[in-house]
This record gives sequence, C-alpha cells and structure tokens, in this order.
Amino acid sequence: MFDSIKKKFTSEGNETAGTTSKPDISREKSAELFAKAKTYFPGGVNSPVRAFKSVYGTPLFIKKGDGCYLWDADDNQFIDFCCSWGPLILGHNNAKVREKVIEVMQNGMSFGAPTALENELAELIVKNNKFIEKLRFVSSGTEAVMSAIRLARGYTKRDKILKFEGCYHGHTDSLLVKAGSGLVTFGETSSAGVPKAFADETIVVALNDKPAIEKAFEEFKDQIAAIIIEPVPANNGLLLQEKEFLQYLREVCTKNGALLIFDEVISGFRLGFEGAAGYYQIKPDILTYGKIIGGGLPVGCYGASAEIMSNVSPDGGVYQAGTLSGNPVAMAAGIAQLSELLRMGFYRDLNNKTEEFTEAIQRFATARNYKFKVFTIGSIFWFAFTDQAAIRRADEIDAASMNKFKKLHRELLNRGVYLGPSGYEVGFISSAHTKIDLEKAKRAIFDSLEVVFREK
Repeated sequence: MFDSIKKKFTSEGNETAGTTSKPDISREKSAELFAKAKTYFPGGVNSPVRAFKSVYGTPLFIKKGDGCYLWDADDNQFIDFCCSWGPLILGHNNAKVREKVIEVMQNGMSFGAPTALENELAELIVKNNKFIEKLRFVSSGTEAVMSAIRLARGYTKRDKILKFEGCYHGHTDSLLVKAGSGLVTFGETSSAGVPKAFADETIVVALNDKPAIEKAFEEFKDQIAAIIIEPVPANNGLLLQEKEFLQYLREVCTKNGALLIFDEVISGFRLGFEGAAGYYQIKPDILTYGKIIGGGLPVGCYGASAEIMSNVSPDGGVYQAGTLSGNPVAMAAGIAQLSELLRMGFYRDLNNKTEEFTEAIQRFATARNYKFKVFTIGSIFWFAFTDQAAIRRADEIDAASMNKFKKLHRELLNRGVYLGPSGYEVGFISSAHTKIDLEKAKRAIFDSLEVVFREK
C-alpha cells in the first residue's frame, strides 16, 4: 500500500521537479498602511503577532473576507486557514450570521441591560453541553479565563493556580508567566508590568509530567485552587495530550480538593459542540470559551455547575461585571452560528474534510522523506518541521525549525494561501472550504514544500 502511495507522489514530484520560489506578491498598499499605523500603535499593530515579526515582509492589511477567502489592501486573494484565529468555523461573512446581526442591529447595538437574546444563546449552549449548568457571558476569552480563575479562588478559598508551560490563557497578569529552571517552580513573569507577587501565586510545570504535578501538590498542599489547562494546547504548536493524562488531572484535582479548569477558547465548539470535554469525555469543574460562540465578534463565556456558579455576584461574593457582557449584536451572531453547528452531521463533515486534507499533505511529505509532520485533531491542524511522531511539550519543539516555516509562509502567500504568521500557530478548516478550495491549497502546499526542502 505504502509503495503505491510513494510511487504516486514520486510521479507527481516529477511534474513539479522544476518548482521554484514564486515572486513576492505586491504589498505596496499594505506597506503604506503599516507605515501609517506605526505612528498610531506600538509596532503598528493592536496585537503583537500581526506584526509579521516571525515571517517575511510587511503585514497584510485585510479589507475583505468571504467564505474561505481573504483579500488584502493590494487586492491579493488568499485561501484562509487562520479563520480569525479559529472562530470563523462557518467561514467569513456567513450569510445567516450576517443577516441575524443586521436584523438585531436595527433595534440598537448596546444597552448595558438584559435582553432576551442572552437567554436564547445561553439555552443553546446549556441544553447541548452536559458539562455546564450555568454560565456568564463576557467580552473575550482572556476575560473568561480571568473570571474563571477568580471564581476558582473564591470557591476553594485558596490562592495558588497550577498551569502548564506551553499553554496560553490570555494576557491576564497571573497567567503571563513561564516556567523557571526547577521541576516545580513559581512562574517567572513573561511580560514587563506583571508584579512578581502575582507570578508567585502561579505554579508552572511541564505538560505531560506527572511527577511534577505530584510534587506541586506535596509542596503546596491545601493551597492550590485549580489546575488550568488547554485540553488541546493549541497556542504553542498543537501539543496533543493523551486522554490518560487529562483523566489523571481530573483525579488529582478531585483528590486534593482543587478545581479543574479547561480553557477551551480554541477547542470549544471546534472539536464538537461540547469541545474537548466532550471529545475526551472528561468533566472539568469550570470551562472557558472564546469568540467562536459569537461568530468571531468580541465575546466569551465561562460556565460550571449551578453550585459553583452560585458564587458569582450577585448570587455570591465573587465579583465580575461588564457593560458589554451579553452584547445583543454578539448574542445575535452566536445564535446564528451555534444553530448551524447543531445541524445534523456538521462536525462529521467538517472533520472528515480536515482529515482528507491533512492526510494528503502528510502522504506527500512522507513519500519524499521530508522532515515534516501534520498534527491534527477535529478541524485544527499544525505544520511542524519534525520527524517526531508526537510533540506533547513546548520544549520538544525545535526552535530552529521555525526558519523553514518562515520560508513556507512566504511561498504560500505568494501562491494565494494564508496561514497565521508564526510557526507556533495552528490552522483551521471551516465549513466554507470546498473540495476545490482544498485541492488548490494542497497543490500550493506541495509546491511550497518542494521549494523549502530544496533550499539549503
């Protein structure tokens, strides 16, 4: 079987044996906009990765998105696998989401007061997610995680949080920390402006390291409020964890009276309607979600059992508030988007499409003995320049391999394919990606890999 696959792709390789680097696309207008932006914003951007520091060229300024396509200020067209960093699971400018938003906007865009739309979206989530009994809408994934941490501390009457190196939980002060040099360490601040005292409340250990977790609970017995983890770590590569490790975290938390927080800002509603919790059938104590529940609009939420959520103000003493929490426009987008995700066969079709796409790319690379691996789960994928069968920890990523990604990113842009501008970022498939779109993208990826591995 493998020989026939290898023969097939070797034959294709003969057709592309002369593949050369493509000329760079025009970025003249993007460059002008970037120069102007640098007079207004630090680094010319409103979020750091957008500055293209890890790849070649000027950042692309996007002016339009439709379906699986993006257009930049220079009218270059791209098949988009960033999907606004994941939430556009229906693609750009989805008609049903757009029409629902326009309908609701006719009546106003912000009230700072309850609306029936909040009830409707919450009902969609709670009735179709057995891990949540009550929830609270906020305005971002970062805010959801910040609130979940406060809730865990308030519920347990403990202060310390255990997190994992390689998991990102937004730019909350106590979680913007990295591991020190020991097996179990207090976090070291990874950003200026984060007081050491904040970092000292966060214990950081490596992923997939049970001895470190055991030691942490021995050293800080009755002090750890919660373990927080991305059950599908997808902000520093795709560091897929085994179910057994996640189940171990559940047991450790139960044994020690700590809460287990699943940060599903990326995996939530991506792997399935119940996210990674449903995929692995592991019940966390608190879940956090991000902008996917608002069709890409600024929204997030955290949820838990009715008992735990009863500690949130005004029912309990854990304060959290927000004028834009439950914003009607975001709620409208969420109702339209989540209704589509509940359609029979939605996730089956999306995941099958992703599997076919990623397997074809892996076969191509394997047939040529390229040191290249496609990691994937659900409709999420990650390109890694490695020959490792699995990468489960941040320190297992070869930093030097990012030079190859840098070349791949440029070649793909020049061939009309857009990935996030960092080799540590994952890609996403949407329901708007058709087989024809994916075939075009595959050919661009094949040709780009040929160039990358031909260059010394």
